[in-house]
Amino acid sequence: MKKRRWWYIAGSALLVVCAITVWRLTGHAEKIEYRFDKVDRGDVSVTISATGTLSAVTTVQVGSQVSGTISKLYADFNSVVKKGQLLAQLDPTFLQASVNEARANLDRAKAQVDDAQRTMTRTSALFAKELVSQSDMDVATTALQTAKASFKQNQAALDRAEVNLHYATITAPISGMVISRNVDVGQTVAASLSAPTLFTIANDMRKMQVQASVDEADIGNVTIGQDVTFRVDAYPDREFHGSVSQVRLAPVVTQNVVTYSVIIDVNNPDMKLMPGMTATVSIEVASREGVLRVPLLAVRFTPPDVPKEAFPRPPREAMQGGAGTDSARTADRPRGERRMWGRGGRRDSSASADPQPEADRRSQMMRRLINKARVWVLADGVPRPVMVTRGLQNTRYVEVLDSDLKEGDEIIIGASGGPQQALGSAAQNNPFQPRGMGGVQGRRGGL
Repeated sequence: MKKRRWWYIAGSALLVVCAITVWRLTGHAEKIEYRFDKVDRGDVSVTISATGTLSAVTTVQVGSQVSGTISKLYADFNSVVKKGQLLAQLDPTFLQASVNEARANLDRAKAQVDDAQRTMTRTSALFAKELVSQSDMDVATTALQTAKASFKQNQAALDRAEVNLHYATITAPISGMVISRNVDVGQTVAASLSAPTLFTIANDMRKMQVQASVDEADIGNVTIGQDVTFRVDAYPDREFHGSVSQVRLAPVVTQNVVTYSVIIDVNNPDMKLMPGMTATVSIEVASREGVLRVPLLAVRFTPPDVPKEAFPRPPREAMQGGAGTDSARTADRPRGERRMWGRGGRRDSSASADPQPEADRRSQMMRRLINKARVWVLADGVPRPVMVTRGLQNTRYVEVLDSDLKEGDEIIIGASGGPQQALGSAAQNNPFQPRGMGGVQGRRGGL
């Protein structure tokens, strides 16, 4: 008796659950509410986003070719300098001593040349009178040549010592502004294998450049002369402008990601931009002004509870790559061209080649199908699809090239409520949802 009572209670609960489910699925659910937007005219632009670093157009690192101790500094950060202006002075004590030593060696070599010259003169006079042998004459000649060579060697050593002494005075190679100073007074500079950097000078801060890293998938759309807008964190509410001046061919590989450097020229008349700032760059690769456009949400929207019959399909001849069947195409051709086609509209292999290959026609038709899209309008309370031909597309708008829509028409961009609200929202907003075989039909109808 107790078992029958428990079975009766369980069965009643199951019937109640089934009844509620059937009641919800038979139309007694929340009413669907659609969100609308209007077709309007405006600008549609396609941009490429990248990041880069600001720098001066010409930046020179000033170093030291000799070792020594910094005795004086004549420039600091942000100092405006002219070409040839004194920047720093190394302690010249040891370098001056080297010059003095080289000059003394040169004087000794000169004295040796004079002595060899006198010996050569006496030996020549005696040799003319046949008072000395030929070997004595050769010894005097060799001694004079050796003394002259030693004189030249010491002269070169003196020149080298004087050049090193001259290098102890650091001057500006270009006119500009000092943006970096890496030494202080009393610091020892060791120029052994490479010249240490003492200063960094930017030539003209009113003209700067952005070196942006563009991904290899987007570099094909970047050309010289394109307009560029960018922002920096220091001025988040201000937009700066520039233009592409160079696309460098050298690839940069970072963790198997290939990027290319794009140089963007920027005017900086108010000196707001500083070297080293990180710029968020947008390169405009295509733009249309005053075109008919629809929101991107309208193209991606699919209403819930719409049967498959409501989705328009492309005409059969479009799927076959041409207008009509082969027989129809043959009938439309001039009589001279019909001979190229065999019985049943098939092409005769012995005839001359078609000026427009079939593969090209199919490729054109596929491009047209890919550019097709579907938007939805509300007619008598029921969503009705409208086919459009897409042009440029960005993250907000889609250009409409061909459609029955007019400016001011209302189109559906979203929906809420209904028995399949969750399913409809997921289909609209989830970019990772697999489309399966239905994706082909969706692309034919406009994604």
